[in-house]
Amino acid sequence: MLTAVVIDDNQEIITKNCSLIKDHCPNITIAGTAGSVASGIKAIEQASPDLVFLDVKIADGDGFHLLEKLRPFTFKVIFVTGCTKSAIKAFRFSAVDYLLKPLNATDLKEAVQKAEQSLIKEKPDTRFKHFFTTIGWSENHQKLTLKTTDKIYSVNIGDIVNCQSEKNYTTFYLINSQKLVVSTNLKEYENLLTPFNFFRTHQSHLINMAYFDYYLRADGGNRVVMKNKSEIPLSVRKKEEFLLLLENMHL
Repeated sequence: MLTAVVIDDNQEIITKNCSLIKDHCPNITIAGTAGSVASGIKAIEQASPDLVFLDVKIADGDGFHLLEKLRPFTFKVIFVTGCTKSAIKAFRFSAVDYLLKPLNATDLKEAVQKAEQSLIKEKPDTRFKHFFTTIGWSENHQKLTLKTTDKIYSVNIGDIVNCQSEKNYTTFYLINSQKLVVSTNLKEYENLLTPFNFFRTHQSHLINMAYFDYYLRADGGNRVVMKNKSEIPLSVRKKEEFLLLLENMHL
C-alpha cells in the first residue's frame, strides 16, 4: 500500500479526486488533504506520503512554491491542474505525470502505475544517501559531498555552475572558479541535481539554470553561455526542451 496527500484549493475537487483514487487505485491510501501551500507542507510533513497529487495554482502561492520549500523530497508528484502552460516546469520538478482537470480515471491509473514503478525501482537504492547533508530548506544551504582522489569536499549546491563528464569522471565547476573531479558518471549527478533546477544540455554537460546568462545561436552549434562566461554546447535533441524551459522559467 502507498500513502498519498491530495492538495487543491477547491474542496469539491479534492473530494472528487479522492473518490476517484479510492475507486480506481485501491493500493493508495489517502493520508491527508490540503488547500494551500502552508497546509500542504504541514500535511506532507505529518503524513510522509509516497505520492502527492498537487494542483499548480493553490491558495497563498503555487505548487512549485510548495515543492521549493520541501526539496529535496522523496515522494513522487502527480500534478492535477487546469493550467496547461506549466507542464514543462512541472517536469523540471521531476513530476511523475501532469494530468488535466477534470481528472480522468484511465489517466489517473496510468500515472499511479508510473509512480509505483518509480518507487519500486528506487526503494532498494540507497547509494545516493551519503551525497546529501541537509542543513535547511534553502537550495543554497544544501550540501553535496564530492570525493576526489585525495579529499572529500562538502559543496553548496547553489555554488555549482556546471558539470562536465568525460568517460566515468565528472568535473564540477564552482562559482569561485574551483574545479573538482570525481570518479562518478554524470548520469548519477543528473538524477540528484535535476530537482535543484539543473538541466542536461548535452550528453556531457549539466548546468545550473541559476547561472544561465544567454542562449547563443552559432554556426558551429548552439551554445548556452553562463554568467561566468563559460560556453556550454546545447545538443539538437535538447534544444526544444531547453527553449520551452526558458519560456516557462518565470511562470
